[in-house]
Amino acid sequence: APVVFRNSEQEITDIEIENTANLIHVDAIIKMKTTEEGGRKTGFISGYRPNHVFEYKNDYPVNTFIGDIQFDDQEMILPGEIKQVTVRFLFHMPIEKYLEKGRKWWILEGGSCFAEAEMIDFKLPEENEI
Repeated sequence: APVVFRNSEQEITDIEIENTANLIHVDAIIKMKTTEEGGRKTGFISGYRPNHVFEYKNDYPVNTFIGDIQFDDQEMILPGEIKQVTVRFLFHMPIEKYLEKGRKWWILEGGSCFAEAEMIDFKLPEENEI
C-alpha cells in the first residue's frame, strides 16, 4: 500500500489512516501564493500531502512534517486563494511544541514555499484507555 505519512518512528498507509487515533487535526487558514509570487502553477485537491515547516534556523527548516490537507466544499484550492482547511499530522513529540492557536507556518513542495498557514484550532488524539 502507498505510504501516506512517514517518520523515523512509524508509517501509516491509506487504509490505516481512517482507523488510527494517532492523528492531530489542525483547523487552519491557508493562503496560497500566486504563480507570480513563486507559488504553484496549478491548484491541488483534498488529500494533498505537502511538507509543513513551523520553524527555521539559519535558513534551514528545524523539522519538516508531512500533513494531509483536507477540505470538502470545492474541487481544488488554486494559486492565490485563501481557504479554511483541516490538516492532519501524525502525533509525535516534535510537532506538539508548535501547536498553538494563531501559530503561522509555511507549506513547501520540493523545498519551495507555495503557501502559508495560520492555526485556528487543533485537536489532539484521544488518549488510549488503560
